[in-house]
Amino acid sequence: MTETLPPKTPQPDPAPEGEVSIVSVTHHGMGRTEGGTLVPRVLPGEVVTLSKDGPKIVTPSPERVAPPCRHFKACGGCAMQHASDGFVEGWKAEIVRTALRAQGLEGEIARVLTSPADSRRRARLAGRRTKKGALVGFHARASDTVIEVPGCRLLLPELTALIPALERIAMLAASRKGEAGLTVTDSEAGPDLHIDTDKPLTEELRLSLPEVAREAGLARLVWAEEIVAELEPPVQRMGRARVVPPPGAFLQATAHGEAALLDCVTGAVAGAERIVDLFAGCGTFSLPLAERAEIHAVEGEAAMLAALDRGWRGAPGLKRITTEPRDLFRRPLLPDELARFDAAVIDPPRAGAQAQVAALAASHIPVIAMVSCSPASFARDAKTLVEKGFEMGPVTVVDQFRWSPHVELATRFTRG
Repeated sequence: MTETLPPKTPQPDPAPEGEVSIVSVTHHGMGRTEGGTLVPRVLPGEVVTLSKDGPKIVTPSPERVAPPCRHFKACGGCAMQHASDGFVEGWKAEIVRTALRAQGLEGEIARVLTSPADSRRRARLAGRRTKKGALVGFHARASDTVIEVPGCRLLLPELTALIPALERIAMLAASRKGEAGLTVTDSEAGPDLHIDTDKPLTEELRLSLPEVAREAGLARLVWAEEIVAELEPPVQRMGRARVVPPPGAFLQATAHGEAALLDCVTGAVAGAERIVDLFAGCGTFSLPLAERAEIHAVEGEAAMLAALDRGWRGAPGLKRITTEPRDLFRRPLLPDELARFDAAVIDPPRAGAQAQVAALAASHIPVIAMVSCSPASFARDAKTLVEKGFEMGPVTVVDQFRWSPHVELATRFTRG
């Protein structure tokens, strides 16, 4: 499985100055006027005045709230902090319903589970050098401008506290004209930092960066594809197993979101004795499910499967897990290969898994737990299963990327 990122919010449309009414909010979180103009940070039913300085609220919605973060207007990390929690939950549920209706499906939304503020354990920040030092933060909305975010309400406090150290690292990693991507992940041993940069890793940097990592309290520092310092293994807990993911490996954005998805998956395949986990990653689902069933984990990235296997071998009391490195886009598991399993778990990247879902639909497998980070590709794949006789259960919406347009979900398909 590869990392999936929330969709980019489009820029607001240029519009003539004047007073307009907002009739709806798009799936990107942009308000839409009767004339189709897109306006940021507004809500349905509001009357606003448009000008070159941005929208001014004339008649606010009862769902409007004060943004909890002082960076909201400048930072592009959030789109909906001006809306009540109830409005955002309903909006995200409707995004899923709309995607399903576009495929001719009606779906029940069982619940919306929203991760709390200050809970993101993984984030990609941008680092840019300046004349006086460096900036680290998120990009401004629809811009390459880096906005500093002290006191950010998305990140775990431990990651927010790391920003001054990341500024020092950005001085080394960012070139004069380009920026460095700084993906930081919380782990049991401390932050795990992956630096994405075109700047070459010199021998001088190889010698100095371990000390920089030590001073910053990092568990691991990775420059591009090379592990430069690993002071302690950056362990992630997956059920009873302790897993050290390879650099850049996929991880659910919040512990709350991971627990919610795992609860959905566990309930969906309860009672199955042999389960195939498709796009298994490092074992988010495989390892906890192995407490009750034998698992065959299939994933395109061999390094992630190796991490899963090490975690399984070091954990007590788990049933057998076998692994198979395989490109499921080019070589999906076919119906005859699926015949030995009682249930399947599938959690594909944003594009979905058309070929693998078609093979599942043609198989005799009775139960499928599907997790998705894209309502559009989920609805397309759900249609394939429904057309082959599967029934779709109630959908749980999991909002790990709080205040963003990103939507994740999980549900169960059973043969009718």
